[in-house]
Amino acid sequence: MFAYIMRRLAVAVPTLLLLIVFSFILMHLAPGGPFTQERELPPQVLANLNAKYGLDDPLWKQIINYIWGIVAHFDFGPSFVYPDRSVNELIAAGFPVTLTYGSLAFVAAVAMGVGLGVVAAIWHNSFLDYLAVGISIGAQVLPNFVMAPILVLIFTLWYGLLPGGGWSFYDPSFWIMPVIALGTSYMASIARITRSAMLEVLGSNHIRTARAKGMPEHRVILRHALKPAMLPVISYLGPVFVSMITGSVVIDIYFSTGGIGKAFVDSALNRDYAVMMGVTILVGALTILFNLIVDVLYAWIDPKIRY
Repeated sequence: MFAYIMRRLAVAVPTLLLLIVFSFILMHLAPGGPFTQERELPPQVLANLNAKYGLDDPLWKQIINYIWGIVAHFDFGPSFVYPDRSVNELIAAGFPVTLTYGSLAFVAAVAMGVGLGVVAAIWHNSFLDYLAVGISIGAQVLPNFVMAPILVLIFTLWYGLLPGGGWSFYDPSFWIMPVIALGTSYMASIARITRSAMLEVLGSNHIRTARAKGMPEHRVILRHALKPAMLPVISYLGPVFVSMITGSVVIDIYFSTGGIGKAFVDSALNRDYAVMMGVTILVGALTILFNLIVDVLYAWIDPKIRY
């Protein structure tokens, strides 16, 4: 297993470097710049700003300096739009918020999705199956940009049970609606994948053999069916977890959480190269990391994958 992980890491590091280089090139190829906004600056002022931030250097030199700053000092540089704040500070302010509600939404979506999928597969074509499928379909057609205003309308404006905006790490009432709005549609997809995988596994030969030997049904499900059925679910959960914990602009806008999702969109609109690159690298690194975790889990569940 250790050699397998080392092989995957040997691929992950060059992938992240290529991501940084291509993202840097694509952002600088786009027309305009961080200082070419609606009001045009005098040429001398623009030249001084570009010299201060190193934007007048050749592109290859900018890339090398940027990568060296990350490797040597873990410094993503200053923000071009907020000159008094660095990219590290902006990410440190927003990422813990999205990590909190994203992780909670992920746990809730996985628990409910896997539970609904297993129940629907075990009692196939029964009332429980139809109920679980109905819940999944209903959740699938309510994406977060639809669910968020509905939750605010019901729980804040109509009944006043939950705060309609803001964020607090110490008050769980601020977590409930963002978690529900973010996790609902993912829960539906997890339930659908789990149900399909469980139905396929329950019809396989080793399950029939286990039942023929007189093994109790709960042991058949937990020991022989659930583990192989989780393979397609795990492959889906890796990128899902990254998308949840790196922020949703819809959640950040509707609930004013102050997460990193809105900061990323604002940086793209303002052409703040440094913030865009910082968030892009964060998302890319997390994606590579959790794909590695998924690969390791695959190898643990199915040892044939190690070879």
